[in-house]
Amino acid sequence: MDTTPPISELDYLPQSQRRLSHVKIAPEIAKDGDEDASLDEILVRIGQFGPFQLIVFILVGIAMLFNAIFSITYIFTSSAVAHRCNITECDTASSAYTEPWTQFSIPTKGGDLDQCNRYVGNNTYSNQTYSSPQDLLGLCYAHNFDRTKRERCNNFIFRNEEVTISNEFGIYCEDEWKLSLVGTIGNVGQFMGIPLGGIVSDRYGRRTALAIYGFFSVIFGVSRSFAPTYNWFVAFEFLDNIVTSPIYPIGFILGIEFVGPKFRVGACSMIALLYVTGEIILGLVAKYFQNWRLILRIVYIPCAILVTYIWILPESVRWLLSQSKEEDAKKILKRAARMNRRKLSDGSLDKLILANRVKLDSTSDGKFPIKAAFSKLFWRIVNCSLCWIVNVLVYYGISLNAVLLDGNKYNNFIFVTLTEIPGFLLPFVIMSRLGRRYSVFGTMVLSGISCLLTALLPKDAFVWRLVFFLLGKLMITAAFQTIYFYTSEIFPTNVRTSLLAFCSMVGRVGSMLAPQTPLLAKYHESAPAILFAACAITSGILALFFPETKNTVLPTTMDDAHNIGAKHKQKETKFYSSNSLGS
Repeated sequence: MDTTPPISELDYLPQSQRRLSHVKIAPEIAKDGDEDASLDEILVRIGQFGPFQLIVFILVGIAMLFNAIFSITYIFTSSAVAHRCNITECDTASSAYTEPWTQFSIPTKGGDLDQCNRYVGNNTYSNQTYSSPQDLLGLCYAHNFDRTKRERCNNFIFRNEEVTISNEFGIYCEDEWKLSLVGTIGNVGQFMGIPLGGIVSDRYGRRTALAIYGFFSVIFGVSRSFAPTYNWFVAFEFLDNIVTSPIYPIGFILGIEFVGPKFRVGACSMIALLYVTGEIILGLVAKYFQNWRLILRIVYIPCAILVTYIWILPESVRWLLSQSKEEDAKKILKRAARMNRRKLSDGSLDKLILANRVKLDSTSDGKFPIKAAFSKLFWRIVNCSLCWIVNVLVYYGISLNAVLLDGNKYNNFIFVTLTEIPGFLLPFVIMSRLGRRYSVFGTMVLSGISCLLTALLPKDAFVWRLVFFLLGKLMITAAFQTIYFYTSEIFPTNVRTSLLAFCSMVGRVGSMLAPQTPLLAKYHESAPAILFAACAITSGILALFFPETKNTVLPTTMDDAHNIGAKHKQKETKFYSSNSLGS
């Protein structure tokens, strides 16, 4: 009797695939064209956005809130405080910022009191301190001030009780460049930190990276609140931005990698709204706790919760599969199916694992093929990086060159932040209808046209200039959100975060240039707006050279990314006509 075991179909498979000895399916299921073996198909079966994904997004959203706050704390910690010269002939210890004698003792500048100069007094008592104006023997009168001569002062009275590093470390007048330097130093930190975060995320996992960066964010943020000098403050600002800047791209990637194709755009908009919420929270904290040390402690200490993500947040299944951590990926998918009250057979998981092995075996990419990515996708990376630079430049440049509303700066900050909400929601409407390419093209070109009209309209057409300014801001906000989402779709899983981080890092060039654009107005009033228009329109046109990714599965390998869009229509038809499970 022949006792030789029968030849199995698995005997014809590569050694790496025979480990799934219990899988009794033909190897044809692992071919690229079979969507039944893809993770996106599994997500459709277990629910593209069910309770499981909702919990993941709540946890990711908390990280987004913190990142939004951390990225702009310098607006309140390093801002100049409104002050005026202490007029020793008139002021007492109880004097307020606005007093009758300021009208004839202090010159005006830009509609407000000059912060650093006063009129020279016809006396020799300007550096003395007095308990009351009467001690000055009637010197506090207009005729005792020479309004043709000015002098610097080093004693100040402040408009309110706000405390920033300006009045804590004595940074006024000619030294105020040190305040703007804080933002520049922060951008340099982001420039370095974002790509490092992408590498950590792609090498060690999205969840692990969030926990690590959350821990160091608390360390450096709270340390900054105890800075004894300006130099120490700047040093911690730099380190803080290195560790906080990767939180958003890592969380963004982790969030969308758990969502099915049909709900990625909606999930993207949800993340954006959470980011705006973080900015509003910062504005409220700064409004009611007007001390920079207290603000930093209030917003940074709760970030310690991110350390717990190493235990409570599931790791990205796509990342686990790209690293051949198959059992961990299967456990997470089974848990997602249970929480979403859907059925998921072991056979479906076996098909997914086998297909993933075939795909990994058939590619020479390696687990972290960053060099291959720059070789094979070079022009896509260049175009994407340019698009990021322009988006960041125009996004921040429009705000920096706008004349903000008078009044309470905290309320103004919150108001301007609220105007970004329509811009963040617009991609939710247009990306599913127009596709990614045309959404980027349309929003950037419209933003450019709005900037151009703002520059061309006469100065007395204030209302229309304001309308087009707000439209330009809205459209570049929508473009920014779209390109962030789009970047996560055009690169493969094993370098997705790294390349998103790289493009975002290059985009920091735009944020470094934006503060310098107001200098162009010295040569021509409309020069900044014309620059923004030219950059936005040009980059919008170049966006048409990107591949279309609407309704396509996220690319796993370099070949998938290189060929994305080529078989777009036939795959879309097959995948979505056979699956109408919704969420």
